[in-house]
Amino acid sequence: MRWPARIGFALLGALIVALGVLWFLHTHERVDDTVELPPRGEAAYNPLYALRESLVADGVPARSRQRLQLAAVPPGPRDTVLLFSDPGNLLPSEVEALLDWVDAGGHLLVRTPLPRRSDERTRPGDLLARISVQTVAGRTQCEPLLVEGQEGHVEFCNGRRFLLVDAEPLAEWGEGGEDGLVFARLAHGDGVIDVLADFDFMRNDALREPPHLILTRQLLAPNWGQGTMHLIYAASVPPLWVQILRHGWMAWGPLLLALLAWLWMRTQRLGPVLPAPPVARRALLEHVGASGEHLVRYGRAPLLYDAVRAAFLERLRRRDPLAAALEGEAGIEAIATRTGLSPREVRDALQAPRPDDATGFRQRIARLIQMRNAL
Repeated sequence: MRWPARIGFALLGALIVALGVLWFLHTHERVDDTVELPPRGEAAYNPLYALRESLVADGVPARSRQRLQLAAVPPGPRDTVLLFSDPGNLLPSEVEALLDWVDAGGHLLVRTPLPRRSDERTRPGDLLARISVQTVAGRTQCEPLLVEGQEGHVEFCNGRRFLLVDAEPLAEWGEGGEDGLVFARLAHGDGVIDVLADFDFMRNDALREPPHLILTRQLLAPNWGQGTMHLIYAASVPPLWVQILRHGWMAWGPLLLALLAWLWMRTQRLGPVLPAPPVARRALLEHVGASGEHLVRYGRAPLLYDAVRAAFLERLRRRDPLAAALEGEAGIEAIATRTGLSPREVRDALQAPRPDDATGFRQRIARLIQMRNAL
């Protein structure tokens, strides 16, 4: 190929590439896309991580931990304790210590247990029973939350409502009556106890919405800025097997397929039905028959005939000595008379067969046995 042709093809290729670039830039637009990554570290298992960081950023001392630990970390007189988990899991000693602390001026926030199929009632020794709170059994329902300047919200859709038994609240929220309340603030000594149907609006992702921030700020108002906020949560880390199923399928999936393939290779294939194996036996007649077949197969049939003839003659000497003592045709006539056979049949039976005469061998053996049985 000459140089002008090469230059022409190169220019044509460059023109095609330039046209492709111009078409791509004309039909596509560069945009920015934000992808939210899953939480990492403490934020992955602490549902109150965002609330704690928000309080610290606002200048309010805040601490979060998984267990109450009243002996190791006792709350101060004007502190606030938020129990994010089910208060029914508290020990009786912890319930007494919390109530004594609230009586001295503390602020306690608790929630009702999650709705269960069994519709369990509050047990007498629980914290809620000590403060005259009785949970309501039945279906859950949402409660509207209206904040000025914000869109309408609904809260407590998954929470269990409650009733107050012989207690007057300082503030309440809910329809009351048989439907129950979703919030009540009770005075207890110098402190207050807030009971709510749910704390979902305080979770990490829920605090991004302004109505949830405003509601949380109002709930923490009694001791705001007077002490430390103790946020007690139950770690919501899923079990190990759930994490393996969700995130480890790229490892256990191929391994499972390899295991199934190996089992398929090693599994015995189905074929025709085999006969049952013979049962081990030690019958004497079978051994005798097998021995006779062996002698016939190897040309030793005359030995068998001699043995049967000798057995017949032995019984004849015992049963009819006179016939056994006769010789020649007289003996044949006597045996025929004794056994009921013709002389010709007796004569043929007492004569040895030829080695190659299998039929004659079988007939003579059968005749000798018949004559022996007839004696």
